[in-house]
Amino acid sequence: MTLFTSKEPLLREKQDALDIQDLCGLLQIQWKVGKFTLFSAFYTRIDQALWLWGSIALVIFATAQFFPISWTIQAYLWSILTCAGTVAMAMLTRFWVRVEQLSWIVYVWAGLMGLGLLLTDFGIFFGVGTILLNLCSLWLGLSAIGYFATGLGMRSRTFVAMGIVHLLGIAILPNLMAWQFLFTGILIGGSLFLLSELQWDMRPPIDSPVLSETEKQFNRQQHHRRQSIF
Repeated sequence: MTLFTSKEPLLREKQDALDIQDLCGLLQIQWKVGKFTLFSAFYTRIDQALWLWGSIALVIFATAQFFPISWTIQAYLWSILTCAGTVAMAMLTRFWVRVEQLSWIVYVWAGLMGLGLLLTDFGIFFGVGTILLNLCSLWLGLSAIGYFATGLGMRSRTFVAMGIVHLLGIAILPNLMAWQFLFTGILIGGSLFLLSELQWDMRPPIDSPVLSETEKQFNRQQHHRRQSIF
């Protein structure tokens, strides 16, 4: 069996032919001035989770880059923020991953975040230089593992490619010297923002036991609509 069966582009403009699990909790934003539309977009709960993690990553690494806050205080703050983000991610994605039978991916990401926190806090509180000097590589590496796992689970070339990009980011770090934290925040956060704004490839809809026959048929029709457009 071929692992990556989708022939969709890696990234493309979002389409409005959404599946049941994507319509659940859909956030629609439209900013207008009179009859002129300034901004119009929609975000599924998966998109919302991506935006959340992108924002968290950017805040954490930008703070480490630009603000003279002690590492100990940052360790407490970011531990709380990361734990809160993990819980929010699980809540936002709960229905989607149940339908797609991909709940294990959430556990993988939660485990990676937990491992990253443990290593980071251990390095800070016990002054382990090897960890402190490689925090950016650590988090880029953990992100790459998460993307590879997600790509394999969803049969998505896009997420596998994102994992490769993060590994390449590790190779670039030694050339950035004092700007490693900013680069890491932009790479991790920017990748998540990009994925939330565009549509990525994925395997076709499955006959999920969570959905009724009517809902399964609706998803098949939506998939056909998406395929006919590109």
